[in-house]
Amino acid sequence: MMCLESEGSGTGGYAGDDRLLTLSATMSPAAPALTGKELELQCPPPPSPPVPNKPRKLGRAGVAAATILSMGNVLNYLDRYTVAGVLLDIQRYFEVKDSGAGLLQTVFICSFMVAAPIFGYIGDRFNRKIILSCGIFFWSAVTFSSSFITKQYFWLLVLSRGLVGIGEASYSTIAPTIIGDLFTKNTRTLMLSVFYFAIPLGSGLGYITGSSVKQVAGDWHWALRVSPVPGMITGALILIFVPAAKQGHANQLKARSSWIRDMKALIRNRSYVFSSLATSTVSFATGALGMWIPLYLHRAQVVQKTVEPCSHEPCSTKDSLIFGAITCITGFLGVITGATATKWCRLKTQRADPLVCAVGMLGSAIFICLIFVAAKSSSWGSYICIFVGETLLFSNWAITADMLMYVVIPTRRATAVALQSFTSHLLGDAGSPYLIGFISDLIQQSTTESSLWEFLSLGYALMLCPFIVVLGGMFFLATALFFLEDRAKAEQQASQLTMALATVKV
Repeated sequence: MMCLESEGSGTGGYAGDDRLLTLSATMSPAAPALTGKELELQCPPPPSPPVPNKPRKLGRAGVAAATILSMGNVLNYLDRYTVAGVLLDIQRYFEVKDSGAGLLQTVFICSFMVAAPIFGYIGDRFNRKIILSCGIFFWSAVTFSSSFITKQYFWLLVLSRGLVGIGEASYSTIAPTIIGDLFTKNTRTLMLSVFYFAIPLGSGLGYITGSSVKQVAGDWHWALRVSPVPGMITGALILIFVPAAKQGHANQLKARSSWIRDMKALIRNRSYVFSSLATSTVSFATGALGMWIPLYLHRAQVVQKTVEPCSHEPCSTKDSLIFGAITCITGFLGVITGATATKWCRLKTQRADPLVCAVGMLGSAIFICLIFVAAKSSSWGSYICIFVGETLLFSNWAITADMLMYVVIPTRRATAVALQSFTSHLLGDAGSPYLIGFISDLIQQSTTESSLWEFLSLGYALMLCPFIVVLGGMFFLATALFFLEDRAKAEQQASQLTMALATVKV
């Protein structure tokens, strides 16, 4: 047996050319052989054979931590879509057009995606629960402060949404990696399903909360004063109950590679790249539809002469309430459907995860198209299409997160989540709300000003979404081609790294 000892940098490798690159599971050439007596004098007793790392069984504590993290995710998305629930009132109050209203969400997402990689880097190296708590305290304070902005300062409201995006980026980037480290296999899939169910649940509650509070208070500003209070409470619960140390496989994998090495490895991971591109299309569609569908359905009813146009606030809240309720229900059904379908399909094929996502995306595109066909004559027909389309679209959220855990080694997961978040927002919902509003305004400028063309122009702009969703289905099919190979590589690298750390004295 040969005894290896690292000196100098403390990175787990030799100085000079003979380095142990633990994250790539490669070792330097063997040192000169020692005689039996030298070996006996210089080396410690041989270590016991490495035992495969298993996450510590946390029982109720682990479930409690996952529950608190999921609650925080609900609040993140509730805050994000409260603005969409009162969007028509904001337009009337600040006197902005569709493109200006869309800018609120675009600035939020742009700041979110820029901050995500930074928090990913920090989250792989520092105390995660402190970062989570600081993030949730920050966005809660900014959201509450923004509720006092007067109509002369629309730019200040836009700026505040950008600051909220920075706070929420810390949470969305790091929280899934804690759950990924706490649990494994089917248990991890279940816990991630609960965590990602919080996205549609929180989004739906955002519409419901925003419109309901505005209706009761008679002022849309009060809608922004709801989420900060439970946000502060959740931040405190995270500090108290969520484990500070990394659990599971990451607890033993102390070696760290540079950020550049991590990025290179992720870019070479084809399953990760294609699934990230697919996630971008999901973000594009959900960002655009979530921002504009309630307003689109309101305009459809104005054309059908079932409601009167809103000329002053407070405006009708019916469409936001219905859309919010649909989003909550379809989020639950989508996550459960996706997890159940994946579990069943894994008995048939090892490529079940990306294939289930692909089928869900392609099916969703059909029903999203039908929304705009039905809206011309029947709002309830549109609601049915939204229900089915959202259920299929939401079915891939937890599965995509689980795929990342399979194909990325534990020490890179926060960075991988952050990079995926950055690309999905950059190519997805960072621009889609503003783009849809811009196209809608552009069409209206070339036509006569009327309620009919307000409805038609927004509908034509939203028709971009189903084509993007189809593209996402193609990306998931491409992921299926490389999924097994990349999963095997990740498992091999994690195993070799664990064995290296068990036998090498650092």
